[in-house]
Amino acid sequence: MAPWRMEHVAGEAAKLTGCLFEPPGNCSHSRDRLLLFRNKCTVVLLNRFPYTNGHLLVAPIDHIDSIVSLDSPSLSALMDTVSSATNILQKELRPDGFNIGCNQGEVAGAGIADHLHFHIVPRWEGDHNFMAVIGEVRSVPEHLLTTYDRLLPHFQALQQTTTAPEQSDE
Repeated sequence: MAPWRMEHVAGEAAKLTGCLFEPPGNCSHSRDRLLLFRNKCTVVLLNRFPYTNGHLLVAPIDHIDSIVSLDSPSLSALMDTVSSATNILQKELRPDGFNIGCNQGEVAGAGIADHLHFHIVPRWEGDHNFMAVIGEVRSVPEHLLTTYDRLLPHFQALQQTTTAPEQSDE
C-alpha cells in the first residue's frame, strides 16, 4: 500500500519541528523534505501522507492562516503556482481529473491550520473503490520517492522562469 507511512501509523515518526511549509534554508528543492519547488512567494511539497500519487501541497512562503490575509501579488503568485503544479501533474501523471482545494481552519479539516495551503490531488477513473469507504484504506501504486523523482525535473524547469534559489540540500 504505502510502506513509508508505517512509522506514522505506528506512532514512531519523529515529530516535525517548525512549520512543514517553511523548510529550513533557501534551497529550491530537497528530496529528503519532499520539497519540489520554492521561490520568493511559494513552496510546493509532495504530500508525505497522500490520498493518491502526486498529491501536492502548495503554500505561500509567508506564515499566514487565511487567504484573505494575502495581498494581491502574493495571492496571484500562489494561484499561479497552483496552476503550474497542476499543469506539471497533468503532463507527467496524466490523471483524469483533480481535486484542488484549501481547508481553512481546523473545523474545516485543515491538518495544519496555522499555515494556509492548497491540496492538488490527481484523480483517475476508478482510483478508489469500496475499500476507501468501508476500510478507510487508500492504495498508492507508486512509491513516494519515485513520484518525487518523476516530478522534480518539471519543477526544476519551472524554477528557470522564477527567481528562486537554484541549489539543493541533497
